[in-house]
Amino acid sequence: MDLSYHMWDTFVSGPDATRMLSELTANNFGKFDIDQAKQLVVVNENGYLVGDAILLRRGEQDYVITGRPTAQNWITYHAQQRDYDVQLSSDPDCSRDATHIPPFFRYQIQGPYAQQLIETAFGGPLPETRFFHTTHVSLAGKTFRALRHGMVGQPGYEFIGDHADHVPVKEALVRAGEQFGLELVGSLAYPTAQAEGGWVPAPIPAIYDDTPDQRAYRSWLALHTPDGMQPLNGSFYSPDIADYYVTPYELDYGRSVSFNHDFLGKEALQAMKDAPRRHKVTVVMDADDVAQALGDVEVPVNTLAKQRIEIDGRLIGHTEYTAYNDPYGTMLSLALVSEEDSKPGTEVTVVWGNHPGGEVAPDADLEGTRIRATVQPCPYNEFARSGYRAD
Repeated sequence: MDLSYHMWDTFVSGPDATRMLSELTANNFGKFDIDQAKQLVVVNENGYLVGDAILLRRGEQDYVITGRPTAQNWITYHAQQRDYDVQLSSDPDCSRDATHIPPFFRYQIQGPYAQQLIETAFGGPLPETRFFHTTHVSLAGKTFRALRHGMVGQPGYEFIGDHADHVPVKEALVRAGEQFGLELVGSLAYPTAQAEGGWVPAPIPAIYDDTPDQRAYRSWLALHTPDGMQPLNGSFYSPDIADYYVTPYELDYGRSVSFNHDFLGKEALQAMKDAPRRHKVTVVMDADDVAQALGDVEVPVNTLAKQRIEIDGRLIGHTEYTAYNDPYGTMLSLALVSEEDSKPGTEVTVVWGNHPGGEVAPDADLEGTRIRATVQPCPYNEFARSGYRAD
């Protein structure tokens, strides 16, 4: 998977870099090695999730934040408001701008044969590296980082290096992969792994409250960002935007949260820790119902629509991300459902459609397509669920 062109990167450095990130995120900076990466967790003043990203520590006061720009924009704005002694610069998604050259190449080698392919390419195993840590490696005469990572329920690596070196490194990896049936994965197929692996790619950021602080933030934020352009659709509807917000605990980010430091939203997030909450599950849709609902659609389903999930007409939750997953022959949804209805094997119905919003009642019968489905564990892939972070 060539991820060189559709990621946003924000570079953070300067004397206050670590202090700033510690005060604006829920992560533990007391245990954070150089060359280690973390799942960055950013919440608003009420403890609701603004966004997540990958944070790589390259030096004592040198970090890179990678992913969707939601968390990056929030951190940049608050860094400016608080006048930290830091330098921040961003490099945007350039997938639609052929003239823009990104700073990095970023290649993921993932799948059941990833380890064999890597050993073939590099002439042996890479240095032993813990999950979400990096090591420096060389291939085709070029030196770059190898991040221990996983996307498809198996161990793999993400290789990150100077974009000027991207051609020989990619050619060497592709050449080594020929004997293993390596596939170059396109942008429509890439996100489907998230449905199997359990990562919700773009929850609604908690930045739309009608408060002076959040209005000021939205005035600063550019319109043409995912946060300004992402549609809010699906059969689930509430006139209260907070009903679309999520907490880090609902997305299983609790392991990344540390209360050993002061940070924006700390007290509110602490209050949420043991409070009743929805649970993240995989909703596996009936293949026959899916085929009937989709008809002759040729483009793979890959949607962030919030679809109602019901039991006997009773709302129990909604989908967060849905993708058609070819190995399973059906659609998988990452969903949030009530705790009492989250047991694997629970039979549910997904209402597939779009609520018109406005004055129409949230529970109005819109005669949308109903798809039978079953609640299953999240991640759905057993290795991703049990062995993903084993080392």
